[in-house]
Order: sequence, then C-alpha cells, then structure tokens
Amino acid sequence: MTTLAARCILSSTLLFAAACAQLPTGELAEQETKPAVAADPIAVMAVVPAPASAATPAVTPSAPLVKAPPRDMWQRIRSDFAMKRMDTDLVRQWESFYSAKPEYFARMVDRSSHYLFHIIEEIERRKMPSEVALLPMIESAYNPQAYSKAHASGLWQFIPSTGRLYGLRQNWWYDGRRDVIAATNAALDYLEKLYAQFGDWELALASYNWGEGAVARAIARNQAKGLPADYASLTMPAETRNYLPKLIAVKNIIADPARFGVTLAGVPNEPYFEVVTVKRHIDVKLAAKFAGMPLEEFKFLNPAHNKAVIKAGGSETIVLPRNKVAAFNANLENNDKPLVSWQAHTIKPGEKPEKIAAKYGMSMAELKQVNGISGNNKFSTGQSLLVPVTAGATPNLPDLPATPVSLTKAYKAASSKSAKRNIKSGARPAPKSAVAKRAPPKNARVAARPAPKPAKSASSTVVATQSRR
Repeated sequence: MTTLAARCILSSTLLFAAACAQLPTGELAEQETKPAVAADPIAVMAVVPAPASAATPAVTPSAPLVKAPPRDMWQRIRSDFAMKRMDTDLVRQWESFYSAKPEYFARMVDRSSHYLFHIIEEIERRKMPSEVALLPMIESAYNPQAYSKAHASGLWQFIPSTGRLYGLRQNWWYDGRRDVIAATNAALDYLEKLYAQFGDWELALASYNWGEGAVARAIARNQAKGLPADYASLTMPAETRNYLPKLIAVKNIIADPARFGVTLAGVPNEPYFEVVTVKRHIDVKLAAKFAGMPLEEFKFLNPAHNKAVIKAGGSETIVLPRNKVAAFNANLENNDKPLVSWQAHTIKPGEKPEKIAAKYGMSMAELKQVNGISGNNKFSTGQSLLVPVTAGATPNLPDLPATPVSLTKAYKAASSKSAKRNIKSGARPAPKSAVAKRAPPKNARVAARPAPKPAKSASSTVVATQSRR
C-alpha cells in the first residue's frame, strides 16, 4: 500500500514537471492572446523565453531616422560653413568693428531676412560654401538699393559693364543689377567662374572685389619671385586686403554671437517671398496698393524697377511676400480702371522744360522731383522724362536705353595706370570681365582705409531685431 502510494505521487510529480517545462510561469496569458506563429521546432527549443512584463513595450521595426531641417536660417548657414579659418589682427579688428555697432548690424540682419532663404537655396544647389550668403553684408549691408560713386548697384554691387556681361538687363525702366533674383544668379555664376579659375575661395573672393586680372597678375609677380601665391602673401590694395577679413569677422559673429555679445534676431528657414509675373504695365504705387503693402516696402523688394511705372513687356516679374500674392492677383483681376498714370517724354531740340511741365499740368518743382533732378543738374536734348498720362490717352512707354553713366575720375585714373603698366610690361590688357566689378559702396568706404581700432568695449548685449531700413 505504501509502495503504491509512493509510485502515484512520483508519477504525478513527473507529469507536473513536464507540464511546467512546456509552459513557463507567466506565459499562459500571452499564449492565449498572441496569434500562433509557425516556426522550426528545433529553433523554438533553442530559445529561452524572457519573463513577460506589462511594462515591456511591443518591439516593432524602426524606420531610418530623418533629420529634421533647421527651423532657423542662421543654424542652417552655420552647418555649411566651409572656408578656412583665418585668425589675424584684421579679422579681430573687424569683429570689434561690427560687434560695437549694434544698430548697423541689426539693420543688416533685418534686410537679410527677406533674401537669405532664396540665396542659401541657390548656394546649396551649387555646393558653394555658405559663407557666400554673408557676402552681401560686406558688399551692400544687404541693401538692394545700395549705389556707389562708381555706379555699382544692388546687393552684389555690379558695375554696369560687368552686369551686362553676366546677363543683367539694364534699361531706362529696369536695372537687373538691383533685381535680387537675377543679380544673385549673376553673382554666383561669377563666383563659380572665379573659383574654377583659381581653385581657391580666398582668391576667388579677392577677385570678386579686385578683378580676376589684377589677382592673376599679383599671383604671377609672386611666382616670378619664388614667393607664395596665396591670398595672405599677395600685394593688394587696402580694400581687398580688408575684404576677406571683414567677411570672416561677420561669419565668426554669426557662428557664435554670444561670444561677441550679440543676440541675432531669428530668421525662419522658409521662403519670404514669391515671384509674380506681371503681364500688363502698372504703376508701382498701384501695384503696392493691390498687394496691401506700404509703398516703401514694395520698392525695397522691387528696386530693379527704376521708374514710377513697371513696364511689363509681357513677362516682367515682381517680388511679393507670400501672404500678399493672393490679394495682389485678385485685385489686379478685378480692376477695371487704368493701371498706368505715368509715361515717358523725350526732350526735343529747342524744347524748354517750362513748356514740358505746363503741357502735362506740372510745376517745374514737380517735374524735377519726379525725375530726380536737383542742384546744378540740367535738362538736355534727348533726355527722357517721366510725365503724367493725359486723361484718356494711351501711355507712351517706349523701349529706352539705360541712362549713360561715367566712371569716377579716381576709377578712370586707376584703370589708366593699370593699362600703362600692362603696356610697359608687354602684358595684354585684361578683358573687360577682369576689370574690378565695382568700387566699395558708400557704407563700405572705410574698407579703403586702415582697419579700425578695436572698440574699447564690446561686451554689452546687442539684440539684432527688426528695425527700420
């Protein structure tokens, strides 16, 4: 009896142990809720299941992580800085110069906020260093209306001849050097050409300032003497010597504004404007009204249109903030009144300005003011003037060439001196494209002087916020 009971107890224990080996504690609920999965029995035997836990999340295959684009333009620009580090006294002096002028730096930031997205998109597409997007800060303080005594114009400061060489259309009604879209393309084309020529961004930028012919001759002189021919080793004018340090100084401030006591206003990493094709002639003032914009803001975005009328020619373009495009198009479509109230009048031989003013119902003061005539400037035969359209008449909007300009005496003297030096040395004159692209704009005339002394204190915080242009 005792032996039989012991056998029964042993048999029950073995059966219970076998059951436990097949069904570990805690797995019953999971096996009841999970679908059955066919598997290789040998492989299943090789797996030791982990204890289940209510806090353990279900494991799912993870998709590749996609890096989110930066929200701020400055962050985007910093990530693509690629030019060599420059640690010189000139760089440090220009760092002090910019960080000690909070209002000036703030205006540059404010202006740049309208154009940075478009410019950096083009720079990235061409795989250029993002420092190039800061170049208009050196050229024009990011003012598309900037104009120098050497007749350099726009964000990128092209003189008329180089502008035409790079496809910038210029006439009485329109100046492509001030068209941000067209001028940016031209400037980047030119910089790409210079980089291909010299294989070095420092020399390419020096050429953009001084002219590729001048830089090539400076390199040749150093090579003939067995000297290094890099940017730092070349003999060059003071403006060009300071040009790259100014850019690097601005880059350093953008890279680490807190180090210089500067707080940059954020610039969203998104388009600010859209390009709109205008197929009919329209007054600038009316176009601004249709877009619901202040006239000065419209002119700031569209400085290429020189006169009070946008001469469309069927395919002219304007730039509008994205949130203004729909209103502009709707107002233009629903308008049933004349779009143009100004036209051109060319002075005939013997025609007196007083009679012209009277003919169009203007005072002499109004005629001068509308046409930007002041001081000792005089009216001359063949000169084109902007005058009102006679009621009911078709506006006279002929194709007119750009007003001729003459270079400053200093610029002519420098060019003449360079030409004489070429003749004496037996060198060929540099092609037109090698002539310096432009002289420094008014706000950059300090570049031709010795570098500024470091500011006494640049530790105060500068907030570069939206401010008046």
